[in-house]
Parts: sequence; structure tokens; C-alpha cells
Amino acid sequence: MSAFQRIGLLGKVNDRGTQLTLETVTTALNERGYDIALESRTAEQLPQKLLESGKIKTIGLSELGEWADIAVVVGGDGNMLGAARALCEYDIGVIGVNRGNLGFLTDLDPDEVMTHLLNVLEGEYHVEKRFLLSAEVISNGSPAGAGRAINEIVLHSDKVAHMIEFELYIDDHFVFSQRSDGLICATPTGSTAYSLSGGGPILHPNLNAMTLVPMFPHTLSSRPIVVDGESHIRLRAAYDNDLLQISCDGHVRMAVHPGDDIVLKKHDHALKMIHPVDHNYYHVLRNKLGWGSRLF
Repeated sequence: MSAFQRIGLLGKVNDRGTQLTLETVTTALNERGYDIALESRTAEQLPQKLLESGKIKTIGLSELGEWADIAVVVGGDGNMLGAARALCEYDIGVIGVNRGNLGFLTDLDPDEVMTHLLNVLEGEYHVEKRFLLSAEVISNGSPAGAGRAINEIVLHSDKVAHMIEFELYIDDHFVFSQRSDGLICATPTGSTAYSLSGGGPILHPNLNAMTLVPMFPHTLSSRPIVVDGESHIRLRAAYDNDLLQISCDGHVRMAVHPGDDIVLKKHDHALKMIHPVDHNYYHVLRNKLGWGSRLF
């Protein structure tokens, strides 16, 4: 009996490479008798003849999360981020096939996808829990917006290269007031994304921690901080700011008015990432960041 029987498939829209990989995976799994469900927009990319060739469902993303044992995401890290924000609410494993650029979150090589994927489906895998962050904007004492992110949540101006002012509190303890272009709050998953570009540290995915990285601060003494993953972060926008924004994974955006509070904390549900047994995080770092190999 396979470890997973009901397979959900979703992928990057309007991408020829993704379409070819999806056709390969769908055909191979269908021939082996797996129950398959394609996310609705993903199914539109595949030939109708293929969709009618076996027990293949076409369903929405939330229904896929409830129905499938595992979701196979074909595309880049952006596609995985979008799937993660939705599928973390369900008890479902998620594995990625890299059809993007870097591929920090998408393990499987599209040229060898079926070899590795079939091994995973037969039980040769390990599970890694990745936590998400949630953000809530509080305006005049009332909730004014909410979002979640697997990489990072960023406070910034809605103008380009515009300095803002805010206060930072951790577990209700005042930490600092700052003038800068903003602040990045990143998970370990996001420590190799926008946070890394801003000079933040790389955190191993197993760490229960988050990083706070100032963006172009107006003082040389300002440095990134690593805090406990159970911390409650509160940012207060100064009253002399113009309109600000909170961005979640660069996707969900919420308005922040002068005097508003932004509360950041670990999301209630984690993403259950599935990796092949030979997955090695340090190999991923060497490969994606171009680090040299040992000399002897």
C-alpha cells in the first residue's frame, strides 16, 4: 500500500515547461492507478483527452486541500508560496517540482521527477514542518486587516525609497524606535529570500525563530535581530508617517495608517513539506547560493 493514494496536482499557469511536467506526472500516476485531482486553473492547461483518460478530478484549491493526501506543486518558489498559504490549513503534505529559477522550496528536478516522486509516494520521504507568520493590523483598537506569509512580512512605505518611522515591541517590551525604509520579519524559510538580500542571517528551517531585519536604517548601530519563534511582535506606526503598507510574501498587502499597530506572530497552522530521503539543506544552500565545494 502506498504512503499516499490521493494526489493533488497544481502548477504555474501559462508556462510551457510546467505544462509538459504536469502531463508527464499526470500520465504516469494515472497509469499506476493513483487517484488524481487537478486544481481547476491547472487543469485548463492540459489536453482534454488526458483529463478523460482515468479517475482524474478537477477541483478548487481549498477542496484539493481537503481531499488529497499530498499536493505536488509544479513551478517556482512563488507557486509554492501561494500553495503553502492556502494548504497549510489542511493536514496535507506538499512537495515541489522546480520549474522556476532558484528553487529553494521545490526539491524535485523536472528531468527526473517520476523517479523521485514515485519513491516518495511509496514511503521513501521525510517530513519537515515549516511555520508561517500571521499579521494583523489594528486601527483605533479594532482589527483592520489580516494576512499570513511563509517567507516574510514587511512594513514599508507605499512610496519608493521613502523613509518611515515606527516603534518595535517584542512580547510587550519596548525594543527601539527607528527611522528606516521599513522592517522585514522573516521565518527560517524566508531567511534565504528578501531578508537575505537585506543583510539578514540564514536560519536553518528546523529553528523555532524569526529574524527582524531593518531596511536601510538611518543609523549604523541598527542590526538584524533573531528572536524566539513564539514571540509576539508589535510595530507601531508613528503619527507623522504618510500611508504605509504591510506586505505578506510580497503578495497580500494591507494599508497601515499613522498610529496603527501591526501584530506579528506564528500562524496557528504549519506547512507539512515532504522531501525525498536524500534531501540535504546544506546541499541546497551550496547549490542555490553558489558556495564553493571543499578543496581537499
